Amino acid sequence: MLYNQSLELTERIGNLEGKAATLHQLAIIYANWGDVDEAIALLQKSLELEERIGNVQGFAMTLWWLGGLAQKQGDFATAIKYLQPSLEILQRLKSPDAEKVSKIIAKVQEKVKSKTVE
Repeated sequence: MLYNQSLELTERIGNLEGKAATLHQLAIIYANWGDVDEAIALLQKSLELEERIGNVQGFAMTLWWLGGLAQKQGDFATAIKYLQPSLEILQRLKSPDAEKVSKIIAKVQEKVKSKTVE
């Protein structure tokens, strides 16, 4: 797979930003294939790198993905744990994506409410 080759190259040359982006893209592929555990593992690695290099936008997007995967698995507490800081960062950056994350959080909160009512 080309992303694996890209990952090897970015590691070899020490391009941490490229490595984080490649890990993120690989995670999306694994998520689309249904391998959520591998996707989460790759996103966690990407998140660590994004934090280390100070890529705030990338950090927020990776949190968003982690929250979305948790939501799909029905783990709403973990979803909120990732989505809330993503929203705060995106709002601070005045990103148009903040509105999307806000809507996802509202949906997750509704699911939590409906679960507690049952």
